[in-house]
Amino acid sequence: MPADRPGLVFRSDYLGDTAAWRALADLLEDTFGIDITALDRLGGPDPTSVPFAWFDANGTCIANISVFSLPLVINGTFVRAAGLQSGAVRPSHRGQGLFRDVMEAALDHCDTEGFEAVALLTDKPDLYTRLGFRTLAQHRFAGTAPVGGRVGPVRRLDIGNEADIALLSRLLDGRRPVSDRFAPLRQREMFLFNASLMPDLRLDLMEEHDAVIAWQAGEDGGFELLDVVGAGIPALADILASLRVSPPRVTVHFAADHLGWDGEAVADGGDMVLMLRAASDLRPERSFALSPMAEF
Repeated sequence: MPADRPGLVFRSDYLGDTAAWRALADLLEDTFGIDITALDRLGGPDPTSVPFAWFDANGTCIANISVFSLPLVINGTFVRAAGLQSGAVRPSHRGQGLFRDVMEAALDHCDTEGFEAVALLTDKPDLYTRLGFRTLAQHRFAGTAPVGGRVGPVRRLDIGNEADIALLSRLLDGRRPVSDRFAPLRQREMFLFNASLMPDLRLDLMEEHDAVIAWQAGEDGGFELLDVVGAGIPALADILASLRVSPPRVTVHFAADHLGWDGEAVADGGDMVLMLRAASDLRPERSFALSPMAEF
């Protein structure tokens, strides 16, 4: 536990406290403009999440970072990993070492729990390099759309519908990793939360495959495949045929090794960087990307 700081109280594992959860939500909304209380109607926050935070005497959350279980497949091998999210410090208290306190507590927790790797997404990678994190380059996969797929029945899902949320939750809990190169084994809460923030997202259930296709229409009639959730991964040709779309070009936002299709790897030029703290030999051997639906 960090040393005492005047007027502040250090707390961990407080998500069962409704007032503290609301205080964390206020911190993140004030900092990033994102309302995480949307999780309340989607089944609640990740039950594996363990937050580390400083609160003031009024119960205001001043600084926070949260650890959650993020089991991964990397190079076809299971890795017991953790993720870091919800990192923020109020402007009035920056420069006082509060974020260093919560980060050190979080990483000590990860080491104590025996996680083989810790992942995070950030637009300030230099802050984390000194803590042992290394940047992982991500790529999207683009190319001509395949043709000749098999048409199957499809049903559009609604992220605002409780029955559809329950169906998605079932499939997310039993999903096959979307790639063997680098992919989460489970990430139910973040998939549902991210889906709720994306008004242009389409979620279509391929009923014969019991798999949900998360996609968007791209520019100039293109097709953007963001994720596939199910015990099996349908071929891209079958996905397009079942959705009855004939795009001139496809972009897949994860490694396409299960789709029966190869695209050109295009380096991701986004502001957010994926970083990993792990043994030096534990990193994807081939081009990959973390699905936008799994971003945390």
